[in-house]
Amino acid sequence: MKYQYLLGIVACSAVLSGCSSGTAKKQVAESDGEEIAFADPTIIRENGKYYLTGTGDNHPQGFTMLESADLRTWRVMTGDSVQYLLKEGDNVFGDKGFWAPQWFRDGTHCYLTYTANEQTVLAEADSWKGPFVQNTIKPIDGSEKNIDSFLFKDDDGKYYLYHVRFNHGNYIWVGEFDLQKGAIKPETLKKCLDCTEAWENTPNYVSDPIMEGPTVIKLDGVYYLFYSANHFMNIDYAVGYATASSPLGPWKKYSGNPIIHRDIVKENGTGHGDLFTDSVGKYYYVYHVHASDTAVSPRKTRIVPLHLKKSDAGIYDISVNANEVIKPYKK
Repeated sequence: MKYQYLLGIVACSAVLSGCSSGTAKKQVAESDGEEIAFADPTIIRENGKYYLTGTGDNHPQGFTMLESADLRTWRVMTGDSVQYLLKEGDNVFGDKGFWAPQWFRDGTHCYLTYTANEQTVLAEADSWKGPFVQNTIKPIDGSEKNIDSFLFKDDDGKYYLYHVRFNHGNYIWVGEFDLQKGAIKPETLKKCLDCTEAWENTPNYVSDPIMEGPTVIKLDGVYYLFYSANHFMNIDYAVGYATASSPLGPWKKYSGNPIIHRDIVKENGTGHGDLFTDSVGKYYYVYHVHASDTAVSPRKTRIVPLHLKKSDAGIYDISVNANEVIKPYKK
């Protein structure tokens, strides 16, 4: 940092006007606040404002929340330094590895599904603000490791739990879900996708195949499964999607994948996020990126609007623009 500062002085001596402009831009950037470092982020909109949570370096472990009116500037609602939705030890499962939360509302009741101890978990609360707890402290399916849960409710009232299971790699599975019991119906479990495309397993970080971070929406009768591929430490960690006529698949991958990648948004390690809409129904994707070109952590939060254009086949082509990426800051 000192070395960069000295270079700035030399440059100012040589080209005063140009350096003054650069310094002003730097000061403006620093005045924005602290860049947010939630990995695996998710956002909901309530009462005209947005609320953000994700995987963070929290002590005690758990999930904290920030509020925003414009998606750019965020703050803690209570005025305290931190506000927890769910906290380790407070009537919830897990004592390590808290990550990838998802808010889920069913009528007036609220749920938070998350990963801890490499198990998916379901907690509940009377308010989306929490605190989220469990009546019985347990994972959703303790029979084997499973992570990255995402709850989806279809138009017919059935629930589905998308999540990741391990088998010489990470793969996305789905099963019909009994929300009252907090359990997967095991006879309905199906694997969603295999690693078949070159972009999904690049040599920039050698690992078993990894497909994770599922999010599902339904548009005009078609199901869209968004997922991330590659190891999260890979600079080519990226987002694609697949479509199906049923929440259980079979899934057809979009030919234009990936839709969010370092070549598109100009940052490394772009992935594992969630979808949300603004007040007029426009879709956004919130995701994380690497800390810099040379460091993975702490992963930084990013938000980008999605552009949807229906093809002749009735499927939406979905894309993003690099110049629309939002870098959120905490004030």
